[in-house]
Amino acid sequence: MIQDSPIVTNSYQFVLLKTPMQKAVIGLVSIIIWVGTACTNRTGTESSESKPNVIILFSDQHNKKVMGFEGHPDVITPNLDQLASEAVVFDRAYCTQGICVPSRSSLMTGLTLRTMGFINNSGHTSVMDDAVSMASIFKKNGYKTYAFGKRHLRDAIDEGWDVKKGHSYNPDDDDNYVSWIERNGYAREFAEDWAAEFGKGPRGSSEFESKIPTADLGTRISKLPEGFTMEAFTAMETIKMIKAHAKNDSAFFCWASFYRPHQPYNPLPKYMDMYDVSQWGDGTGSGSGIKKPANFYEPTENLPPQLQDQRNGGNKVWNMDKAFQDEQLWRNYIGGYYALVTEIDHHVGEILKALDESGLDNETIVIYTSDHGDFVGNHGMVEKCAFGQNVYEDILNVPLIIKYPGKTKNGKRIGELVTLADVLPTLIELVNMEVPDLKYPIQGESMVDVMLNNGSMNREYIVSESWSQAAVITKDYKLGIMLDPTSARKDLDYRDFGDMFFDRSKDPLEIENGIDDPTYKDQIDLLMKYYDEYVQNTPATGKDEMIEKLLEK
Repeated sequence: MIQDSPIVTNSYQFVLLKTPMQKAVIGLVSIIIWVGTACTNRTGTESSESKPNVIILFSDQHNKKVMGFEGHPDVITPNLDQLASEAVVFDRAYCTQGICVPSRSSLMTGLTLRTMGFINNSGHTSVMDDAVSMASIFKKNGYKTYAFGKRHLRDAIDEGWDVKKGHSYNPDDDDNYVSWIERNGYAREFAEDWAAEFGKGPRGSSEFESKIPTADLGTRISKLPEGFTMEAFTAMETIKMIKAHAKNDSAFFCWASFYRPHQPYNPLPKYMDMYDVSQWGDGTGSGSGIKKPANFYEPTENLPPQLQDQRNGGNKVWNMDKAFQDEQLWRNYIGGYYALVTEIDHHVGEILKALDESGLDNETIVIYTSDHGDFVGNHGMVEKCAFGQNVYEDILNVPLIIKYPGKTKNGKRIGELVTLADVLPTLIELVNMEVPDLKYPIQGESMVDVMLNNGSMNREYIVSESWSQAAVITKDYKLGIMLDPTSARKDLDYRDFGDMFFDRSKDPLEIENGIDDPTYKDQIDLLMKYYDEYVQNTPATGKDEMIEKLLEK
């Protein structure tokens, strides 16, 4: 049985570090004194206002434009469209790095990748041990905390969960999808899905050592029955939790995380059949074949080196050289991606329906977002090629929809520059939570004033940064600076290719690199200055530690 947990009600300091995306670093920005006794349940017997539940519906690699309400010509997403109409939508939300673990870690800590020290999905620094996670903060404030589906976190950033049931095999979890699908007798079917990218079954499966062929562009139709995908597992566990909480008075924080539409691309036939991939057309919405991306035939030489290599067949799973000889392979992948988004949309609808039927919908903050995007054929690319670039809008611009019943304005579109690091401080303010002492103060900023009022983030720019490239993003311009990855990672040094500059007001497809155009010199110099300011004001504690460790090897 789920037990009630008392909410901490002591007075506290809320330490928020202003990001360098503004013009100064501010240490202690506010002291919030909360006097009185907060309620320990939703009955309101000891307080006039109770704590809302919070659920983050999270997908992996969801290109922001691939949603119906964004005007996409193909994809079918009725439930996300409905959620957006009842919520605020951030049009300019960005990940802090276009790769899974670093981006998710920013979401969960409010910290930048420069401070934490992530170079990719692996590696370890002391900051990762000392960071305080979103789940830990919610738990300290009396919430029951749940994580269902793909977490892809590490060290202290993955602490604070009362219940965690992941997708990958982990004996420390309460359960996991790989074991669940094995118990249900579909280990082989899932192994064939998994092998589309990896050539074998997943770790922890009886099919782990089975050699199974990969698939062109990592795309293969799934043979799993409906209700047995990784997305169905996440939805099933989330709905069970919602129904349990409807019977008691404890508040919950839940991270319901879907693996898709991340590769391998394994749509169920039910959803794949919604899209005509037999030929290019004017789009599903026009009753035609799926529409070819507008910049599909972008010249290979426009792209950074690693993307050029993959375009030319350097990766045998992402065999784009073959796909350009047979564009049916491209249509299979793009249609498969749309189908996976539609399946996620279905499960989002089922979770929202469960909230409604349990009487918790008006007491629950609902967020939909993703860690980064996917090219989905734009720039003639597949997947995200995260080690080769950190600049393109398809990868960096992420969905961010926030609904707080009775407080957010339905259908409000917000054009302010925000990042996933801003989600944690926003929830802290919305829920009025006590924050423990932080060795590394939160670097994101609350979006509450923008969401609930007509406030502004007062940001001239934001930065998304990997070890090889930093994107400086303003209202109309984007500068992709090729970085010195140091001798620790010479393989990520693309400086010979040169920097990249896009005037997005004139070139939203990002195909005209204006770095050498003299008419943009002042803008390029300004964005360079912004990046220097960011580097100066953002502690590189973790990055410096990671470099030192790599050089010692």
